[in-house]
Amino acid sequence: MPRFPLPRTRTTRLLALAAVVVLAAAAVVWTTSGSGRPAVRTQDAFVAVPAAPGSAEQVRIDTTTYYPERTPAPAVLLAHGFGADKTGVGAQAEELAQRGFLVLTWSARGFGRSTGKIGLNDPDGEVADASRLIDRLLSGHDVATGPGGAPELAVTGASYGGALSLLLAGTDHRVRAVAPVITYNDLAQGLVPNTATQTEPAKTPAAGAFAQDGVFKKSWAGILFSAGSGGAPSAEAPEAGQESSDNGGAAGGSGTSPQAAGPSGRAQQPAADPCGRFTAAVCKAYTELSTTGRASAQTVSLLRRISPASVTNRITVPTLLVQGENDTLFGLDQSDATARQVTAAGGSVRTIWYAGGHDGGTPGPQLRGKIGDFLWSALTGDGDPGHGFSYDVQGTLRANGTPSVRTVSADTYPGLAGGNTERQQLALTGPAQEAVRPAGANPASVSGIPGLNGLASSSSSRLSQLFGTDPPGQGAQFGTQPFDRQVVVAGASTVRLRVATDPAHPLPEAVLFAKLYDVGQNGSRALPANAVAPFRVTGLPADGTPVEVTVTLPGIVRPVETGHSLRLVVGTTDQSYSVPPQPGVFRIGLASGSALQVPVVPGTSAGAALPTGQLIGIGGTLLAGAAVLTVVALRRRRAHDVDPKLASTPLVISGLRKQYGGGFVAVRDLSFRVEPGQVLGLLGPNGAGKTTTLRMLMGLITPTAGEIRVFGHRITPGAPVLSRIGSFVEGSGFLPHLSGQANLELYWAATGRPAEKAHFTEALEIAGLGDAVHRRVKTYSQGMRQRLAIAQAMLGLPELMVLDEPTNGLDPPQIHQMREVLQRYAATGRTVVVSSHLLAEVEQTCTHVVVMHRGTLVAAGEVGELAAASGEATFRVDDPAAAAAALKGIGGVSDLETEDDLVHANLGGLGRAEAVATLVRAGVAVEQAGPRRRLEDAFLQLVGDD
Repeated sequence: MPRFPLPRTRTTRLLALAAVVVLAAAAVVWTTSGSGRPAVRTQDAFVAVPAAPGSAEQVRIDTTTYYPERTPAPAVLLAHGFGADKTGVGAQAEELAQRGFLVLTWSARGFGRSTGKIGLNDPDGEVADASRLIDRLLSGHDVATGPGGAPELAVTGASYGGALSLLLAGTDHRVRAVAPVITYNDLAQGLVPNTATQTEPAKTPAAGAFAQDGVFKKSWAGILFSAGSGGAPSAEAPEAGQESSDNGGAAGGSGTSPQAAGPSGRAQQPAADPCGRFTAAVCKAYTELSTTGRASAQTVSLLRRISPASVTNRITVPTLLVQGENDTLFGLDQSDATARQVTAAGGSVRTIWYAGGHDGGTPGPQLRGKIGDFLWSALTGDGDPGHGFSYDVQGTLRANGTPSVRTVSADTYPGLAGGNTERQQLALTGPAQEAVRPAGANPASVSGIPGLNGLASSSSSRLSQLFGTDPPGQGAQFGTQPFDRQVVVAGASTVRLRVATDPAHPLPEAVLFAKLYDVGQNGSRALPANAVAPFRVTGLPADGTPVEVTVTLPGIVRPVETGHSLRLVVGTTDQSYSVPPQPGVFRIGLASGSALQVPVVPGTSAGAALPTGQLIGIGGTLLAGAAVLTVVALRRRRAHDVDPKLASTPLVISGLRKQYGGGFVAVRDLSFRVEPGQVLGLLGPNGAGKTTTLRMLMGLITPTAGEIRVFGHRITPGAPVLSRIGSFVEGSGFLPHLSGQANLELYWAATGRPAEKAHFTEALEIAGLGDAVHRRVKTYSQGMRQRLAIAQAMLGLPELMVLDEPTNGLDPPQIHQMREVLQRYAATGRTVVVSSHLLAEVEQTCTHVVVMHRGTLVAAGEVGELAAASGEATFRVDDPAAAAAALKGIGGVSDLETEDDLVHANLGGLGRAEAVATLVRAGVAVEQAGPRRRLEDAFLQLVGDD
């Protein structure tokens, strides 16, 4: 069992006491807030509804009602997403019921245990079903009423359920508020988008072109169709209205009933049907799209009829639109269109963009809490449902893991009530270029893979690099100048392009794909949200005269850092879309005077709101520790020492000395400086004082004299600036009975910093342990422990990283990997200090070196400069043997070596020019002469036999 040292000083005892007080009070708050949660009673029932208007045939809808502690209560209809059923929203329904809502969930037609055919939210099908469920809910007298006896009733849901929410709000006057999540406005534009028009888009941040005759989104459509093309649910179910269970507090839905199950316990499936559980009209539309890649007028009419856009002009109730910033299915343009249409109808709109979506995940607890707050306020009048706009900004500094997120809030969604979205005009450069579409559109560009985009953004760099592949010759590229400051792109950028066909092989139209890459200073590029803008340009003149169009790029939220640039790529293929198979050549250029118009939405950072019931307890917690912490702060104020001139300098060591008891001096008068972006190697033989220096740097021991400053802050034991350093100095101290991953998570939790800032994915990738991260550390080899320790030092992506002998126990391939990791890490502007005895590794890895000997500094500088000071020279000659013989005859020349056409020699006191002259007189042609840069030779000269 690990031993924990007790505080030894008065200051640390006070800090420990404060921690105990705070933790004890926090435990009381946690216990209080987590206890007494109201029980939720559920009731399942099948409800019979007409299969079609005027039809005697019935469809049975499987429902679950969640009852709060008290009724009557405000009611919420909670619809599920496509391919799921009512059980998929059970946890959210229970959350809402515990807040005091009466919640009704159900499985839509064709899903779960509900019967009927899937009509994709047909007004005569799924929407009419929801209205009848409202009838049934109101008949129970459990729904609270407002002024005039109107029921307090709202509807919400995500994706498929979000569209149902809007369609119901536009057709049933009893709906008093609506909160759709990651859904569509126009299904035709969601599945067959065209982002090119002759006119400018609306003035809102993410307004899409929504042009006709788009490009079929075949990958996403195929996934959706397959989710509904399995066998139909069993028609066997309890009679209409029969209560099938009353769980009295259980929060789940119902499973498959015995009547509907076969011998294996699974629902019986009828014979295979190409249309699966879809209606004939939907099946016909999909067949047309998937075989032709084009939408006929009949298909567009169908998709329009079952889209919220058909009813948004009648929605006047408070509306909360929640849309994902990582969504290649239904982008920000869908939410933007709904916001404009509902506002024009007289409804009040609040918009939230969050760091999720169909590619990035569903709303978490905090966002679900905001949705619940909105619904409660809109129904009861308690609080303000709000009219503002907020969006999440994800950090970009990462290898492949989850970045930190901050939320920016603005008073209004720009452009809704007059005015325009602020747009920055960025000059694009690049000539008109020819782009080839190969026969069969193969190979095709890869922008993203539905269902895997989120995995790629948080997985290995190799996987993410696959999702930005543009085959050579298939695209035109245009770029901006590097940014001189950070710019947060918030919405859909636009650009004016000119497109022409090849007169030698004319085609009447072009199908193209525009992407906007974020390009780093090192040339690396990232495709934000895997977003691509497909567009079709028709009516191309056969003589090659270009057609000019305005292209609206995908809506994104992306901080483009200082020194980065944007690159527009317009390609001819994309594997996620239906592309004409005929080969062709297109000429793509920028319109005269065209600039990239980038939307920016200024705002203020918004913090997360705390539950009101916990504020008093938390306030008491803070007050309880405040007295103790105040005493500590007063005692530590004298130790607070900052030099503002060094605020941007990672490390400055001045006059450092460490003398131990008995008079032994481990470090004496040591001074050096480390700048941002450097990889500094600390070299020296055993006993040189390297580890002692690093221990003082980490505040583990106190210097006898001198000082160490990190970003201007003087280092003392426990100094706050130490949180900006990642280190591996004192050994890992891993708990052997826990796994590698658990050790990293425990270490980070002990720092008290948010889990989302740890970057566990990058750390585990760097460790390179594979599945071994889930094994107990006691089973690890020394090399595995070393790699885990290095990953621990990189948690949080510290600005200064300090590693003591990081390659001990690593094999050559792992050492090579570590070299690349450290160099990439420093390339981001961060700084690395490495203590090592492997001279070759320091020479290949580090940019600068400090050599210590017997506690003192004996040399410092760039690796190349130091290596060149060894006195050895290298000559590239035509006859190495003759050259070696000529040099051997010169007194003082030694250590002659030949290597291919190179001759290495220690010239002693002889100048290189005189040596060259000797070689020429001997008839040897000298092509090149220079110092032999070997750090090992310089090191041995500096430290002698030690």
